[in-house]
Amino acid sequence: MILVRLPETIHQAHGDIKNGTFQGRWHFSFDEYTDSKFVRFGQLRVFNDDTLSPGATWPLHPHRHNEVVTYVAEGEFRHEDERGLGGVLTQGGVQHTTVGRGMWHSEINNLPDRPMRFIQMWFLPEKPDLDPSVEQKTVVRSERTNGLLPLASSRHEGALPLRSDGSVFASFLETGRTISLPVEQGRGAYLYVLEGGPVRANGQALPELGAAEFVDEATVRIEADHDAELLLIDTRL
Repeated sequence: MILVRLPETIHQAHGDIKNGTFQGRWHFSFDEYTDSKFVRFGQLRVFNDDTLSPGATWPLHPHRHNEVVTYVAEGEFRHEDERGLGGVLTQGGVQHTTVGRGMWHSEINNLPDRPMRFIQMWFLPEKPDLDPSVEQKTVVRSERTNGLLPLASSRHEGALPLRSDGSVFASFLETGRTISLPVEQGRGAYLYVLEGGPVRANGQALPELGAAEFVDEATVRIEADHDAELLLIDTRL
Protein backbone atom coordinates (compact mmCIF):
# COMPACT_ATOMS: atom_id res chain seq x y z
CA MET A 1 0.00 0.00 0.00
CA ILE A 2 1.29 3.44 -0.96
CA LEU A 3 -0.11 6.69 0.39
CA VAL A 4 1.03 9.72 -1.61
CA ARG A 5 1.13 13.06 0.17
CA LEU A 6 1.21 15.96 -2.28
CA PRO A 7 2.85 19.21 -1.07
CA GLU A 8 -0.43 21.10 -0.70
CA THR A 9 -1.80 18.43 1.66
CA ILE A 10 1.07 18.71 4.16
CA HIS A 11 0.42 21.12 7.02
CA GLN A 12 2.15 24.49 6.64
CA ALA A 13 3.06 26.45 9.77
CA HIS A 14 4.60 29.86 10.35
CA GLY A 15 5.30 32.18 13.24
CA ASP A 16 7.59 34.54 15.07
CA ILE A 17 10.60 33.31 17.02
CA LYS A 18 13.59 35.07 18.57
CA ASN A 19 15.25 37.45 16.09
CA GLY A 20 13.04 36.37 13.20
CA THR A 21 10.45 33.98 11.84
CA PHE A 22 9.99 30.36 10.78
CA GLN A 23 8.11 28.63 7.97
CA GLY A 24 7.38 24.95 8.39
CA ARG A 25 5.95 21.89 6.65
CA TRP A 26 4.86 19.53 9.42
CA HIS A 27 4.08 16.00 8.22
CA PHE A 28 2.65 14.69 11.52
CA SER A 29 0.80 16.14 14.49
CA PHE A 30 3.08 18.58 16.29
CA ASP A 31 2.66 21.41 18.81
CA GLU A 32 -0.79 22.95 18.15
CA TYR A 33 -1.28 21.07 14.88
CA THR A 34 -3.31 17.87 15.35
CA ASP A 35 -4.45 15.47 12.64
CA SER A 36 -5.81 12.07 13.66
CA LYS A 37 -4.83 10.63 10.24
CA PHE A 38 -1.19 11.64 10.65
CA VAL A 39 -0.12 11.14 14.26
CA ARG A 40 3.05 9.15 13.48
CA PHE A 41 4.42 6.52 11.11
CA GLY A 42 5.81 3.53 12.96
CA GLN A 43 8.57 4.75 15.28
CA LEU A 44 8.70 8.10 13.44
CA ARG A 45 6.57 10.62 15.32
CA VAL A 46 7.72 13.99 13.97
CA PHE A 47 8.91 15.03 10.51
CA ASN A 48 9.26 18.80 10.21
CA ASP A 49 10.77 20.72 7.29
CA ASP A 50 11.50 24.16 8.80
CA THR A 51 13.14 27.30 7.43
CA LEU A 52 14.41 30.01 9.79
CA SER A 53 14.88 33.57 8.61
CA PRO A 54 18.42 35.07 8.74
CA GLY A 55 19.73 35.10 12.33
CA ALA A 56 16.56 33.56 13.79
CA THR A 57 16.69 31.32 16.87
CA TRP A 58 14.39 28.84 18.53
CA PRO A 59 15.42 29.65 22.11
CA LEU A 60 16.35 26.99 24.66
CA HIS A 61 13.36 24.72 25.25
CA PRO A 62 12.94 21.33 26.97
CA HIS A 63 12.24 17.87 25.55
CA ARG A 64 12.14 14.36 27.00
CA HIS A 65 12.18 10.82 25.63
CA ASN A 66 12.92 11.58 21.97
CA GLU A 67 15.50 10.40 19.48
CA VAL A 68 16.13 13.38 17.20
CA VAL A 69 17.77 13.37 13.76
CA THR A 70 18.42 16.74 12.12
CA TYR A 71 19.41 17.10 8.46
CA VAL A 72 20.53 20.44 7.01
CA ALA A 73 19.05 21.21 3.58
CA GLU A 74 20.29 24.80 3.22
CA GLY A 75 22.44 27.33 5.09
CA GLU A 76 24.17 26.86 8.44
CA PHE A 77 22.48 25.15 11.39
CA ARG A 78 23.78 25.69 14.92
CA HIS A 79 22.64 23.58 17.87
CA GLU A 80 23.17 24.45 21.51
CA ASP A 81 22.02 22.81 24.73
CA GLU A 82 22.26 23.65 28.43
CA ARG A 83 25.62 21.87 28.62
CA GLY A 84 27.07 23.92 25.77
CA LEU A 85 27.19 20.91 23.46
CA GLY A 86 26.43 21.11 19.76
CA GLY A 87 28.12 22.79 16.83
CA VAL A 88 27.60 24.13 13.32
CA LEU A 89 26.48 22.04 10.36
CA THR A 90 26.25 23.02 6.70
CA GLN A 91 24.17 21.61 3.83
CA GLY A 92 24.09 17.82 3.94
CA GLY A 93 25.22 17.68 7.57
CA VAL A 94 23.41 15.46 10.05
CA GLN A 95 23.05 15.45 13.82
CA HIS A 96 21.67 12.84 16.20
CA THR A 97 20.46 13.74 19.67
CA THR A 98 19.33 11.37 22.38
CA VAL A 99 17.12 13.59 24.52
CA GLY A 100 16.59 10.75 26.96
CA ARG A 101 15.61 11.73 30.50
CA GLY A 102 15.60 15.42 29.55
CA MET A 103 17.44 18.15 27.69
CA TRP A 104 17.13 21.88 27.01
CA HIS A 105 18.30 22.80 23.52
CA SER A 106 17.96 25.42 20.80
CA GLU A 107 18.13 25.53 17.00
CA ILE A 108 19.81 28.58 15.47
CA ASN A 109 20.31 30.01 11.98
CA ASN A 110 24.03 30.68 12.18
CA LEU A 111 24.04 33.16 9.28
CA PRO A 112 22.78 36.77 9.58
CA ASP A 113 22.07 37.17 5.86
CA ARG A 114 20.67 33.84 4.61
CA PRO A 115 17.76 31.58 5.53
CA MET A 116 18.47 28.16 7.02
CA ARG A 117 16.40 25.08 6.20
CA PHE A 118 16.54 21.89 8.23
CA ILE A 119 14.52 18.70 8.50
CA GLN A 120 13.99 17.42 12.00
CA MET A 121 12.79 13.88 12.66
CA TRP A 122 11.78 12.53 16.07
CA PHE A 123 11.65 8.81 16.82
CA LEU A 124 10.26 6.92 19.79
CA PRO A 125 13.23 5.78 21.92
CA GLU A 126 14.01 2.12 22.53
CA LYS A 127 13.50 2.74 26.25
CA PRO A 128 12.89 5.71 28.59
CA ASP A 129 15.45 7.68 30.59
CA LEU A 130 18.43 7.20 28.26
CA ASP A 131 21.53 9.31 28.92
CA PRO A 132 21.44 12.47 26.78
CA SER A 133 23.99 12.67 23.96
CA VAL A 134 24.75 14.62 20.78
CA GLU A 135 26.69 13.39 17.73
CA GLN A 136 27.03 14.92 14.29
CA LYS A 137 28.90 14.61 11.02
CA THR A 138 29.29 16.35 7.67
CA VAL A 139 28.16 14.60 4.49
CA VAL A 140 29.20 15.75 1.02
CA ARG A 141 26.98 15.21 -2.02
CA SER A 142 29.27 12.64 -3.63
CA GLU A 143 28.72 10.29 -0.66
CA ARG A 144 24.97 10.14 -1.28
CA THR A 145 24.90 10.39 -5.10
CA ASN A 146 22.88 7.60 -6.75
CA GLY A 147 22.83 5.54 -3.58
CA LEU A 148 21.21 5.39 -0.15
CA LEU A 149 23.58 6.72 2.50
CA PRO A 150 22.58 5.80 6.08
CA LEU A 151 22.74 8.99 8.17
CA ALA A 152 21.45 7.68 11.49
CA SER A 153 20.50 4.09 12.17
CA SER A 154 20.09 1.32 14.69
CA ARG A 155 21.16 -1.16 12.00
CA HIS A 156 23.95 0.29 9.86
CA GLU A 157 27.61 0.66 10.78
CA GLY A 158 29.10 4.04 10.01
CA ALA A 159 25.82 5.87 10.62
CA LEU A 160 25.19 8.00 13.69
CA PRO A 161 23.67 5.79 16.40
CA LEU A 162 19.88 5.86 16.60
CA ARG A 163 18.35 4.47 19.81
CA SER A 164 15.14 3.52 18.00
CA ASP A 165 14.26 0.78 15.52
CA GLY A 166 14.76 2.74 12.34
CA SER A 167 17.16 4.24 9.81
CA VAL A 168 17.38 7.57 7.98
CA PHE A 169 18.91 7.55 4.49
CA ALA A 170 19.88 10.45 2.21
CA SER A 171 20.24 10.32 -1.56
CA PHE A 172 21.05 12.69 -4.40
CA LEU A 173 19.51 10.83 -7.31
CA GLU A 174 20.53 11.95 -10.77
CA THR A 175 18.20 12.09 -13.76
CA GLY A 176 17.44 8.62 -15.11
CA ARG A 177 19.00 6.76 -12.17
CA THR A 178 17.24 4.29 -9.88
CA ILE A 179 17.72 3.21 -6.26
CA SER A 180 15.93 0.54 -4.23
CA LEU A 181 15.38 -0.23 -0.56
CA PRO A 182 14.19 -3.69 0.55
CA VAL A 183 11.59 -3.46 3.32
CA GLU A 184 11.20 -6.34 5.74
CA GLN A 185 7.83 -7.62 6.89
CA GLY A 186 6.45 -5.55 9.75
CA ARG A 187 8.34 -2.45 8.63
CA GLY A 188 7.48 0.54 6.49
CA ALA A 189 9.21 3.33 4.60
CA TYR A 190 8.63 7.08 4.40
CA LEU A 191 9.99 9.05 1.42
CA TYR A 192 10.34 12.83 1.07
CA VAL A 193 11.44 14.77 -2.00
CA LEU A 194 13.48 17.57 -0.44
CA GLU A 195 14.40 19.27 -3.68
CA GLY A 196 14.10 18.68 -7.42
CA GLY A 197 12.32 15.79 -9.04
CA PRO A 198 9.78 14.63 -9.86
CA VAL A 199 10.58 11.04 -9.00
CA ARG A 200 8.55 7.86 -9.38
CA ALA A 201 8.36 5.57 -6.36
CA ASN A 202 6.92 2.14 -7.08
CA GLY A 203 5.24 3.77 -10.06
CA GLN A 204 3.75 6.68 -8.10
CA ALA A 205 4.77 10.20 -9.19
CA LEU A 206 6.12 12.46 -6.44
CA PRO A 207 6.91 16.14 -7.04
CA GLU A 208 9.27 18.36 -5.10
CA LEU A 209 8.13 18.56 -1.44
CA GLY A 210 5.90 15.53 -1.91
CA ALA A 211 6.05 12.50 0.39
CA ALA A 212 4.81 8.91 0.47
CA GLU A 213 4.17 6.17 3.02
CA PHE A 214 4.94 2.56 2.04
CA VAL A 215 3.30 -0.30 3.98
CA ASP A 216 3.32 -3.97 2.92
CA GLU A 217 5.67 -3.16 0.04
CA ALA A 218 8.62 -5.56 -0.17
CA THR A 219 10.76 -2.97 -1.97
CA VAL A 220 10.74 0.77 -2.49
CA ARG A 221 12.09 1.52 -5.98
CA ILE A 222 12.73 5.18 -6.82
CA GLU A 223 13.40 6.48 -10.34
CA ALA A 224 14.41 10.11 -10.95
CA ASP A 225 12.83 11.97 -13.87
CA HIS A 226 15.08 14.89 -12.86
CA ASP A 227 17.85 15.34 -10.27
CA ALA A 228 16.39 15.04 -6.77
CA GLU A 229 17.51 15.29 -3.14
CA LEU A 230 15.71 12.65 -1.08
CA LEU A 231 15.26 11.47 2.48
CA LEU A 232 14.04 7.91 3.04
CA ILE A 233 13.18 6.39 6.41
CA ASP A 234 12.87 2.70 7.26
CA THR A 235 11.02 2.01 10.50
CA ARG A 236 9.35 -0.72 12.48
CA LEU A 237 5.59 -0.23 12.27
